[in-house]
Amino acid sequence: MDPLHIIVLAIVQGITEFLPISSSAHLILFPRLAGWEDQGLAFDVAVHLGTLLAVVGYFRRDVLAMGRDWGRSLWLRRRVGDSRLAWAVLLGTVPVGLCGLLFNDVIAQALRSPLVIAWTTIGFGLLLWLADGVARRVPRPRDEHSLTRLDILLIGCAQALALIPGTSRSGITMTAGLLLGLSRAAAARFSFLLSIPVILLAGGLSTWELIFEDHPVHWAAMGAGVVLSALSAYACIHWFLKLLDRLGLFPFVLYRLLLGGVLLFLLYPS
Repeated sequence: MDPLHIIVLAIVQGITEFLPISSSAHLILFPRLAGWEDQGLAFDVAVHLGTLLAVVGYFRRDVLAMGRDWGRSLWLRRRVGDSRLAWAVLLGTVPVGLCGLLFNDVIAQALRSPLVIAWTTIGFGLLLWLADGVARRVPRPRDEHSLTRLDILLIGCAQALALIPGTSRSGITMTAGLLLGLSRAAAARFSFLLSIPVILLAGGLSTWELIFEDHPVHWAAMGAGVVLSALSAYACIHWFLKLLDRLGLFPFVLYRLLLGGVLLFLLYPS
């Protein structure tokens, strides 16, 4: 891969993974619109590994506490500290895991098109706008520790929709969280924590597919992709959470509407 392609795509993945604008859509669209060759599965795995390192690193204290208390809850057979949140993340991952195993091939073959991305970008952008408006009217928004099993299942089912390119995993899980009465910050934090097992599962599946592909692996490109996507994703998480309450979600809604509109214009220029 050309060094410029590596830098741009790694940074694009790092920024878009945690913003509600769909990283998969950008990784599909950017090479096509720029006239570049497809970056390949190995590079996609590398940049997703970078974003995984970023979110684990940013929430390292939460992740360590959740892992510790989850283990203690198994041993003591009762709720301990942050074990409830750990169980919530695991339960919320089940729907997307099952859907990924059952429908991964169908989604990869039938739905990775600019037309699908255009409409999902617009449609789920409008839904995010609606959810943010609803959340602003909630007098006492909840935090992620108050989620019930039904809440978690609903957010998990919403997350499964993110298998469709253009939906945005962070966007749809934040939308569901806001509609269930979470604050913006709580919806974002739970969405980011949910990304950890999802990226692990997706990365594992992609790595398994990669093992059986007879293509050379460009280790230097992959290493650069990991580092650049990790750094950009870490910065993105930090500033997104810092500015979320001040800026709200409308800037991302507007971006989605503009991107979807541009794609439809390019697809149907007449």
